[in-house]
Amino acid sequence: MSESNTFDSRSSLTGHEFFMRHALDLAKNCSVLTSPNPKVGCVIVKDGQIIGEGFTQPAGQNHAEIQALADAARRGADCEGATVYVTLEPCAHYGKTPPCADALVRAKVSCVVAAMEDPNRLVAGKGFGKLEAAGIRVICGVLAREAREMNPGFFSRIERGRPWVRIKVAASLDGKTALSNGESQWITSEKAREDGHRWRMRADAVMTGIGTVIRDNPTLNVRLPDVVRQPVRIVVDSQLKTPLDARVLEKGMTWIFSANASPYKISAMQEKGIQVFSAINNTGRVDLADMMRILAEKEINEVHVEAGATLNGALLQAGFVDEMLIYLAPCFLGSGKNMLSLNHIDRLADKISLDFREIVPVGNDLRILARLTQ
Repeated sequence: MSESNTFDSRSSLTGHEFFMRHALDLAKNCSVLTSPNPKVGCVIVKDGQIIGEGFTQPAGQNHAEIQALADAARRGADCEGATVYVTLEPCAHYGKTPPCADALVRAKVSCVVAAMEDPNRLVAGKGFGKLEAAGIRVICGVLAREAREMNPGFFSRIERGRPWVRIKVAASLDGKTALSNGESQWITSEKAREDGHRWRMRADAVMTGIGTVIRDNPTLNVRLPDVVRQPVRIVVDSQLKTPLDARVLEKGMTWIFSANASPYKISAMQEKGIQVFSAINNTGRVDLADMMRILAEKEINEVHVEAGATLNGALLQAGFVDEMLIYLAPCFLGSGKNMLSLNHIDRLADKISLDFREIVPVGNDLRILARLTQ
């Protein structure tokens, strides 16, 4: 057994934190194909040493606990009396896979240490209940904040009834995303654009507005050599003006959210395999709240927005933006297009505040990840 798999009493971490940290590191190995399930890591410990470990496989396949039990079996280890560290409460229901809580009971483990209770109403304490009914000790709350950060989209969908929403923009140092004449290719470097595709791939859906579709005719797909999935493409298009030959309609899945579309236009889209959702507010435009509700019902955990100032601003001011992903290029564009179209702000007290989470160089540009604070 390697030294890294054995708890060192000299560490500043408690034993529970040490092994939970390892479980969290395992969860980072989860594929984007895990969605809509959460990314979970699991470690089985006996006599101070790890005897099994695993992480959630793509949706429909083994959960982290089952992988860890299988790993212990491959090692010839007996899990009876062991302690299990898992980053989320073991499931208690039959979905595409059997309940993980039942498997832990059969394995006769003595204790389960979880980072968090699963907020999914199908679980929500039921997994812990099964374990305790079998005489297994349950400890919950170890590194809970870190575990929540592992799955912001999952928790947003389950707890708030909407996906986690991230707006991505590429801009100059003076905050412009294009020249006044609309030219924008390319403000940032090739490395920054490649990095942006990796953020696309981690999302369940990539969203844009009709203005961007008509102006730029984007494909909104992931163009990487190691692509493992293409996210759903979403177009917010109140009047269903998306051309039938638009590149965003080619190959893959595209959903359009509309408000006042004619039956003829809807039928034409459906003939191309495009799903059109009706979500209308009292101004005749797409109801953003209704759209978010529908996306949650479709098990979309994370939405990556690449749009113009109008949709970006509308989403932000409606309270549906969780974070900004900004690529800043070392240049000035002068009078150009802004990244957001916002209502006039008269007082600094009303400013929209963010917390910087990450600022890293990507090629010759900077990548800034910032969370909304209100």
